[in-house]
Amino acid sequence: MQALGRAGNNAAVWVVLGLVLAVIDPSRRGAWLICAALGPLAICFNYAIKRLIRRPRPALEGLPPLGGAPSSLSFPSAHALSSFAVAIAMFRVDPATAGALVVALTISLGRPYLGMHYPSDVLAGALFGIALGLLIPLSL
Repeated sequence: MQALGRAGNNAAVWVVLGLVLAVIDPSRRGAWLICAALGPLAICFNYAIKRLIRRPRPALEGLPPLGGAPSSLSFPSAHALSSFAVAIAMFRVDPATAGALVVALTISLGRPYLGMHYPSDVLAGALFGIALGLLIPLSL
């Protein structure tokens, strides 16, 4: 879970995957580049929500978090939001990328386990991400 959490930091795994797909699938390069950019854009959107809600991260006495975060704000999960936004967008470009949805789910489920989020943070992030992934235009 820690490795997946690190891969999801700053949507790095999604940027790399989008760029790789843009290289190997030139006929849909524009759509893949949008997917690659969507992760970092989703994190910016997430941060705006975090600043508005200002929910602190969980604190369990005697159990320190197993991961780190750039902010003490918890709601919604940026990992869940960016992962689902990109995975849904990728699925829209090519349904053969359905495995990305499994990766998004796994990254998201790891957040409460690592002590970084409440389950409701992850659920909200996933829902915002799904909406963003469905709404983002995939052509330039």
